[in-house]
Amino acid sequence: MAGKADFNLGEWELVSEGPPSAGLIVVTAQRGGVFRETYAIGKAYAEARRLHGESQLLDEIVGTKPARDHTRYHSAEELKQGGLQHLRDAVALLEQKATPEEVAAYRHFVLGVADKVANAHREGGVAVSDAERAAIEEITAALGADQ
Repeated sequence: MAGKADFNLGEWELVSEGPPSAGLIVVTAQRGGVFRETYAIGKAYAEARRLHGESQLLDEIVGTKPARDHTRYHSAEELKQGGLQHLRDAVALLEQKATPEEVAAYRHFVLGVADKVANAHREGGVAVSDAERAAIEEITAALGADQ
């Protein structure tokens, strides 16, 4: 089982910042609902903490406050492209250091955060906008996950 101790500081930041990166990609995909959608990231972490014990890796990720330095990006497009690359790099690292089950659980958690954000605020009369749906598809592709 992989855990925080199996990663150096930079690697752990890469892995632990993946889920909030996905959330921010969805938040910025469509205007409106920023407060509710940002709050949904924290809520996804709180819900995952209730499942404690299923994965040491996820327990340690959700055991800390979700953090992501979004100030390094100057536009929503730059944030999206940087976040997607971040996710690709995190999964590549996990595939080297974690079990296939842990990698699958990580992908599932990241997509769960993205989905919770997308469903946090109705936009244009729909629960999930086309822009949010497209963002989730890009996140899925970056994770190398099938949906």
